[in-house]
Amino acid sequence: MAEVGGIAGDHLRSFIERIERLEEEKAALAADIKDVYAEAKGTGFDVKIMRQLVRLRKMEDHDRTEQEEILDLYKRALGME
Repeated sequence: MAEVGGIAGDHLRSFIERIERLEEEKAALAADIKDVYAEAKGTGFDVKIMRQLVRLRKMEDHDRTEQEEILDLYKRALGME
């Protein structure tokens, strides 16, 4: 493939094809995750809460603690506790 405007076509094509393959893998993984949530819902688990737990488990302990403290403060300010 030719070089156009200083861009090597073969090198660019290589990157694009790699990205396309990774996007396909990402879509397949997203479908698998969706299936797991559906299975969990079918056995009676609350999927919304499960998603929150997954998000919380990704956080560092100090970040999670800070978020929970701020949430509690806001809830108290609104008279929710």
